[in-house]
Amino acid sequence: MQNMKQNSIPLHDIKPLIEIHEYSMYYFIGVCILVALIVLGVLYLVYKWYKNKKRFNKRAHDFKILHSIKYEEPKKAAYDLTLYGATFTNDSQRHQKAYENMLEKLEKYKYKKDVENFDVDTIHTIDLFKEMIDV
Repeated sequence: MQNMKQNSIPLHDIKPLIEIHEYSMYYFIGVCILVALIVLGVLYLVYKWYKNKKRFNKRAHDFKILHSIKYEEPKKAAYDLTLYGATFTNDSQRHQKAYENMLEKLEKYKYKKDVENFDVDTIHTIDLFKEMIDV
């Protein structure tokens, strides 16, 4: 019984619980929002890059066709060179002059039913115009 009385003595040195301000939930929400904004920004940049990648480029298309024209059919080649070469005439005065020179050389291969193959001077003029072009 003696033992019992000793255990029932109240302890006076224990302090009551105090309130602790906890901000970790706010930090977690802030980090989640920041990560979400970064992910959305990266997704937006990838979308813009992909959209611009698929955009049709008339200059690149005409450049590719211009360099794939075969000289075996001079009449068709003359018309194609005239059509696709016109895309690059406004680049500079040199381009416009070279295009006009090429048109003068190609004039005798158009508007006729049967034409002979390109002569060396005409091929040189065409190649000079093609080499001037940059996309």
